[in-house]
Amino acid sequence: MKLYRFLHAVLGGILRFLFRVRVCNGEKEPKEGHYLVCSNHTGLSDPIILAVALRHQKVHFMAKKELFKVPLVASFFRAIGAFPVDRKGSSVAAIKTAITELKGGSSVSMFPQGTRHPYVDPRTTEVKSGAGLIAYRSGCDVLPIYIKTKKNKTGLFRRTECIIGDVIKNEELGFEKGGTEEYDAAAQTIFDRICALGENHHG
Repeated sequence: MKLYRFLHAVLGGILRFLFRVRVCNGEKEPKEGHYLVCSNHTGLSDPIILAVALRHQKVHFMAKKELFKVPLVASFFRAIGAFPVDRKGSSVAAIKTAITELKGGSSVSMFPQGTRHPYVDPRTTEVKSGAGLIAYRSGCDVLPIYIKTKKNKTGLFRRTECIIGDVIKNEELGFEKGGTEEYDAAAQTIFDRICALGENHHG
């Protein structure tokens, strides 16, 4: 945690400058507790942008396992909260890791769309059930964030706004017994809240 805070303090300002990150509604970020942090997904840099935008949450995120093959690189990624995922294999292990991290008191970032969708309106994209499943199994509340940038694609020196929304309480997601239908509905509810943040923001 100390190394994360150090890296966040030293690199955070640089990265916020490089990606021109502006945080909107920063007061809505909880100062305590842990959350499933969900946002729309536009580019490879989205996890970095979320990490530097959030001041109080150390966010764990998924990174492809190839990045962990070099010891020094692996140490860096683990220090900033990443955990390895086999993008070519099953997503079950990644979901289990996310649930374990959340139950252990850590915040985890994930994208309900499942993959990047640059240059398109996020409302037109498919929403996967993973966010609903993880929310159900972990019992965690959800912190929605909309990443707003030109043409829906993040990148260096491209102005990016991170619009933080009100926390979505777990009980708002309509869970009763679990199952695919409930996971799908919860994931859609989460993503609707995310998209509404971008649509209603006129900064």
